[in-house]
Amino acid sequence: MTHKNHPYHLVETSPWPILGSLGVIIRILGLIKWFHIFQIHLFSIGSIIILLIIIQWWRDITRERTFQGLHTLKVSSGLRWGIILFITSEVFFFISFFWAFFHNSLSPTIELGLLWPPKIITPFNPIQIPLLNTLVLLRSGISVTWAHHSLIENNYKQSLQALLITVILGLYFTILQSYEYMEASFSISDSVYGTTFFIATGFHGIHVIIGTTFLLICLTRHYINHFSSSHHFGFEAAAWYWHFVDVVWLFLYVSIYWWGSYLHNINIIINFQLINLNHRVSNFNYLNFMYLFLSTYYRHFFFILNYFKKNIHRSWKKIPLWVWIWS
Repeated sequence: MTHKNHPYHLVETSPWPILGSLGVIIRILGLIKWFHIFQIHLFSIGSIIILLIIIQWWRDITRERTFQGLHTLKVSSGLRWGIILFITSEVFFFISFFWAFFHNSLSPTIELGLLWPPKIITPFNPIQIPLLNTLVLLRSGISVTWAHHSLIENNYKQSLQALLITVILGLYFTILQSYEYMEASFSISDSVYGTTFFIATGFHGIHVIIGTTFLLICLTRHYINHFSSSHHFGFEAAAWYWHFVDVVWLFLYVSIYWWGSYLHNINIIINFQLINLNHRVSNFNYLNFMYLFLSTYYRHFFFILNYFKKNIHRSWKKIPLWVWIWS
């Protein structure tokens, strides 16, 4: 492999793909067991297997790139296209969740009470933890861009500081998201709103954890001088992935948190107005109507009575027709 007449990297035989597939199968079976039998042991075993394989696989890739020099410009170009296509597939992955959310929110079915969110759901206040999470992710996007430009300019110290800030903000976002889940008034089984909410935000949270781990590995590699101003595609891929996570969260915040809460407030206002209207209509039917009827009746009665008193000397034939009709 040291002497070759082409710029491509022909990878050697590796056990990690087949073992990774085995770990994924175990984890999926453990997830099913967790959902149905409420036992998490198999899921934990699969997660540990995947974690160990990731460590070994990334170690091999780091060795090939940093110490063996096998990632030429041609290979780096292929890797760039690979991460671009991967992020594109992730975009369509999240589009399916947004599609499900808007399909149900724009045309809620009769089972949902023709309301969105459903009446049993109390959504989160968008200006509390969700807004804080938005600011945290936007700040982390700024810091990872700062780290990238510092690395390009060979500013080792600033790049290290900015990467550390980004990792801390990623961990902070995960903690806030976990706290939000614990304080939620609904669960994943509470109608289609709970399902779409926890699936969309939960998968985004998983992507945040993956991106934070990616950046933590880049922070460690940068600390031991694995990156240079011209060869740092590992960090560049992590930065692209992190910006993708930021953009997805902005769409989640605007659509699920802010717009969903806005519809909830509109439903509350409409219901309140309907309650007031029904209250006023019921009061009018039973109280106001009787008052108006009796007051009008007695007013007309006394008017006719006074008319007859004043004109008692007249013959009944001379009384105008309108008086008889009114009476």
